Amino acid sequence: MAPKKILVLQHVAYEILGTLDPLLKANRFRIRYVNFGREPDSKPEVDSYSALVVLGGPMNVDQITSYPFLKTEIDVICRALELKIPILGICLGAQLLAKALGARVRRNRVKEIGWYEINLTPEGKSDPLLSHFKENEKLFQWHSDTFEIPEGATRLAYSKTCDNQAFVYDNRAYGFQFHLESDEPMILRWLHVTQHKEELEDAKEYVFPDQIRRITHSNARSQCKLAKKIFQEFINKTINDE
Repeated sequence: MAPKKILVLQHVAYEILGTLDPLLKANRFRIRYVNFGREPDSKPEVDSYSALVVLGGPMNVDQITSYPFLKTEIDVICRALELKIPILGICLGAQLLAKALGARVRRNRVKEIGWYEINLTPEGKSDPLLSHFKENEKLFQWHSDTFEIPEGATRLAYSKTCDNQAFVYDNRAYGFQFHLESDEPMILRWLHVTQHKEELEDAKEYVFPDQIRRITHSNARSQCKLAKKIFQEFINKTINDE
């Protein structure tokens, strides 16, 4: 049997699959990255792929004039939705998924940078992916914008400072605002990214990098265990949907 293929849309070099990468490889997926930061004119087609993953990035979904590839990505997402291909959108990827489904993406009332407590809705508690959550989980975040829940989608999770943290559409397209894919080395690298340093400076009244560093070691271990369970469920869904 031919190996399954997964298409990954990437925006910047430091936003990667993280903890999802070894699981995909262990399940014998062939991974094709399209890095729009390096290939902004790329026109990927999703038709021959088993799943689509759209990663995070520093831009927002309405910056199409500055980043025309965002329109390309929305078209790819729409095609995947049409073909009923499983989709996982992370942070910016979740916002692009929401926009492709006709929902509004807007500025969140605060920037969430660091570790935040995530709670599930009743629907989230029964969802096959997020049912692995405890009553609440501390997960890593780095975003300024947020999405509204698309029409026909189900809201799965929220936090005190962001009403919409996760949704699912058609039981196969998931949007996660949080960075479940991030591990400790990845998070520590993000604190040194030039553009991130500028964001940290803007939010210095309530975001403290030293505090993030201190708590990341213990929190990241717990997050990685949870990520393995949730991402494996997504992989199982992809395999079983074929």
